[in-house]
Amino acid sequence: MRVLTLALLLIAVSSRAQVTDSTAPKKDNGLMQMVDSGSTPRTEYAKATFKTTRLINAHSVEHIGAGVLDIKIQHRFGTINGGLYEFFGLDQATIRIGADYGITDWLMVGIGRSSVEKLYDGFAKFKLLRQSKGEKNCPISLSGFTGMYITSIQFFDSTIENNFNNRTSYVVQLIAARKFSEGLSLQLSPTWVHYNLVPNPGDPHDIFAIGFGGRQKLSRRVSFHVEYYYRVGEVWKGTVNPFSA
Repeated sequence: MRVLTLALLLIAVSSRAQVTDSTAPKKDNGLMQMVDSGSTPRTEYAKATFKTTRLINAHSVEHIGAGVLDIKIQHRFGTINGGLYEFFGLDQATIRIGADYGITDWLMVGIGRSSVEKLYDGFAKFKLLRQSKGEKNCPISLSGFTGMYITSIQFFDSTIENNFNNRTSYVVQLIAARKFSEGLSLQLSPTWVHYNLVPNPGDPHDIFAIGFGGRQKLSRRVSFHVEYYYRVGEVWKGTVNPFSA
C-alpha cells in the first residue's frame, strides 16, 4: 500500500512539472518557429490602391475580379471658368455608357459609347505587377492598357474620305501606382495616342503624354482625387493639357 501511494505521488509531481514547463515563458524566435512548422514568409498584397477601375476620366491601376460585370455611366463636365452662364461646366456635360468584364483576375475588357463624336470604344487591361511585401517584395503595381476608338459622327466636310480608317484612333498606356498609406495613393501613366485623322493640317498623328494622378482619403467616406495629363512634344492647335479633380 505504501509503494502504491509513493508511485501516485511521483506521478503527480511529474505531471505538475510538465504543466509548469509548458506554461513557462519562451523566447520569441520567429525564424526558428517558421523552420519548425515548415512554413514560409507570407506575401501581403496592397489592396484598394484606388476604389474603382477609373481614377477620374482615365483608368486607374485597379482591376475587377474574374467573372464580374461592371456597368458604368460616366458624366464629364466642362470647365468651371464658364461661370454662372455655363453653370460652372454643368451645361457642357457629356456622357459615356459602358460595360467592363473580368475575364480573369489579371485581365479585363470593356466596351462603351460616348456622346462626344458619338464615339464607340473597346479596351483590354492586364496586370503586370502587383505591389506587395513579405516573401515577394514589389514597390509598385503595374498594368498595361490598350484601346481602340471609332467615331460614328457624320462627316460634313466633303474633302474628308468617309472610310473606316479615318474614323479610328488607338491608345497604348502603362499605369504604375503605389499605395503609400491607407490614405494616400499616387499614379503615373505614360501614354501614346495615335489618330488616323487629325482636325487640322499639320497636327501630329501621334501624341505622347504623361499622366499624373492621386487619391487622398479625407474621411471614411470622402476622398479627394486629382488627374493631370502633360503632353510631350507636338500637340494639336487650340488644345490644352487636361486637368480634372
